[in-house]
Amino acid sequence: ERRPDAMIYFDNAATTRVKPPEVVEAVCAALGSFGGSGRGVHEASLNAGRAVYDARAALARLLGAPSAARVSFALNATAALNVAIAGLLPDGGCAVTTAASHNSVLRPLFKARDERGCEVRIASVMPDAALDFASYARLLNGADVVVATHASNLTGDVYDVARMARLAHEAGALFVLDAAQTAGALPLSLAATGADVVCFTGHKSLYGPQGTGGLCVAEGVDIPPLLEGGSGTHSFDERHPRFMPESLEAGTLNAHGLAGLAAGVAYLERVGVGAVADRLRQITERFEAGAQDIPGVRVLGGHGGIARCGIVAVEADGLDSAAIADLLSVEYGVCTRAGAHCAPLMHRALGTQERGAVRFSFSYFTTNEEVEAGIDALDQVVRELSEQV
Repeated sequence: ERRPDAMIYFDNAATTRVKPPEVVEAVCAALGSFGGSGRGVHEASLNAGRAVYDARAALARLLGAPSAARVSFALNATAALNVAIAGLLPDGGCAVTTAASHNSVLRPLFKARDERGCEVRIASVMPDAALDFASYARLLNGADVVVATHASNLTGDVYDVARMARLAHEAGALFVLDAAQTAGALPLSLAATGADVVCFTGHKSLYGPQGTGGLCVAEGVDIPPLLEGGSGTHSFDERHPRFMPESLEAGTLNAHGLAGLAAGVAYLERVGVGAVADRLRQITERFEAGAQDIPGVRVLGGHGGIARCGIVAVEADGLDSAAIADLLSVEYGVCTRAGAHCAPLMHRALGTQERGAVRFSFSYFTTNEEVEAGIDALDQVVRELSEQV
């Protein structure tokens, strides 16, 4: 049995493993010096409060929020999307999403359908992963809110969300953007996209720790709290404060993680998100070209959006995705993600619901040597498994 000498990590769409050194340093320093943010006037509490504000200001700059106060933190993009959907979709209201959506969008919407009498309309995605804009436009009449992904977490296709937001606003709907895969990987601005809310996570292309994320909320958009509790202010009020950012931040914040997130954003600001996007495009194009040359391998999507976002997903004729991913890991040390990727409607649209797909996802730290080794490993694994069929 062959044993890999080193890990080749191609599961960055799930979480980035390699972080800038300053992220690790910031978290370690925070663990030794922070108290509760906004919970005291002593040095340990003030240190935490300053770190939280620094993270807020950094995210406001990176994502084009009108001010730091319009950035509220949450555990991740899933938590942020739940906050936005629960707060903006009224009982008995109507929501529109697309078949490219992740379960972090679909399940909160289906919960609203089942428990609050809401209508959920889903715009279709075509076999090349392109959004059916005619379908999308037809569904907007009477909608209260649109919740859509910026990029498919399965294929990496980036959608024209500025056009989607414009159409949503013309129909009188608010537009909530799921930027889990794009924040930090592509230049992204609240104003440029036209979104009313951008939900992000810290542990992917922002290079922060897990347990960090949040919402950038445009001026004039009021999201009622999903959770209520301690806020550090207005303690005698019976209900949670209704002003940003505290309105969406019940309980003690993850100041240790947010210190790391601020360091990750500072790294991106120094390198430039445009440079990150260019590097991801180069890696993606090279891996896609290599994968397409392997007999029996089909690359999913890649032509359905306005760009790609550091992801290449493949299927191989007659082979189960889990078997491919397992052999890649065991024999070649190549870490991928197989299965349904929490994107069931996208798999159905692409016809991969039975065997799933193998997703290769890259980061700014992925090397050319790793890309070439990954292509070779995929070639060998597909050949080996095909001989066993």
